[in-house]
Amino acid sequence: MNRTLSALFSALEAVIVVGIGLAIPLLPLTVLWGAQYGFAPDWTIFWRIAADAWLLGHGTDLTLTLDPVTAKSLALVGAGTPFVVSMAALGFALLTIVLAHRAGRRIAETQHRLLGEIVAVLVFALCASGIAVSAGQKLAEPNLAQGIVLPTLVFALGLLIARAGALPDIARGLSVELRTTIGAALRGGAVAAATIATIASLIVIVLLVGNYAQIITLYENLHSGGLGGFALTIAQIMVLPNLVIWGVAWLVGPGFAIGTGSGVSPLGTTLGPLPSIPVFGALPHGDFAFAFVGLLVPVLAGFLSGAVLRGRIAELIGPMNRQAWMLAAGLGIGIVGGASLGLLAWASSGSIGPGRLQDVGPDPLAVGLLAALEIGVAAVGGLAAAARTGRKS
Repeated sequence: MNRTLSALFSALEAVIVVGIGLAIPLLPLTVLWGAQYGFAPDWTIFWRIAADAWLLGHGTDLTLTLDPVTAKSLALVGAGTPFVVSMAALGFALLTIVLAHRAGRRIAETQHRLLGEIVAVLVFALCASGIAVSAGQKLAEPNLAQGIVLPTLVFALGLLIARAGALPDIARGLSVELRTTIGAALRGGAVAAATIATIASLIVIVLLVGNYAQIITLYENLHSGGLGGFALTIAQIMVLPNLVIWGVAWLVGPGFAIGTGSGVSPLGTTLGPLPSIPVFGALPHGDFAFAFVGLLVPVLAGFLSGAVLRGRIAELIGPMNRQAWMLAAGLGIGIVGGASLGLLAWASSGSIGPGRLQDVGPDPLAVGLLAALEIGVAAVGGLAAAARTGRKS
């Protein structure tokens, strides 16, 4: 495949990634436009809503200005003045990363991989620019610079993950001990973070199923109709990754907030007035007698990561200074795991409305530091326990 074909192929891959992401909000909104509104309103209104959702899902700040009637009905301080919505619906970003990773794998099969990746990023940035410019309107104005840069960075991250196989070549010049320790820290930290996120996902599913009646009641109170309810459901599905990360913050300890002055953590739950968003009906209310047991999840995740990796580390590192390298690996696991969860907590938090709703989600610094401590100390313990077990056997 020559350079021109490689560039065209890569450009098409980028356009497909953008198209799939935009289609998720745009298709149900277009159906709503025809079936419920009889094609009467200008379709560009629905395009702008879909574009705003896509941009917001990639971290772009959106400045909203409510009409007086809607602002009065919300009964929130500051609803009558423009306010910023900054909490990303991370389902869009996750989808872009997954699709970009697949695109990166296909681009890697061409003869001009680097050229293809550069073209794909540039085309994606061009598409994001068009979306950001066309999305602007009086009532909802996205940050233009963020709308171009942030989605492109998310797409580039997916391509970078597809290139992860090249990392061993970069580390070839390092010593065996340092290379092994860094590799163990990256793998162990990622596994620990993924384990905690998996447990959090299961908890979210249990809460959604257990509070199904409350969620349906909130749907009925909105009177959004069948198509409107479908569009609302799509929007909430794209926020599910945020809820999972909030569950991670709960397991780590700091928990999360739904408005200034509120808090949901193992130590207790304090919730003020909540927006009438059906999925919020799954939030736990009250205190749980054994909630502190959840704090064992990051500890066990770190311990198991250290115990599983100990044999691999001992195999590659000689007996000299082995304990020091083991300690470094355990602490590295904690740093990688804590940094990963802290960044996810940062990405999942922000503002969803005026007044007290400007503070929603977990505290990323608290989540990152506490997770690093819990995972790191437990990983060191797992490495030490595995060492003692190996000597006995």
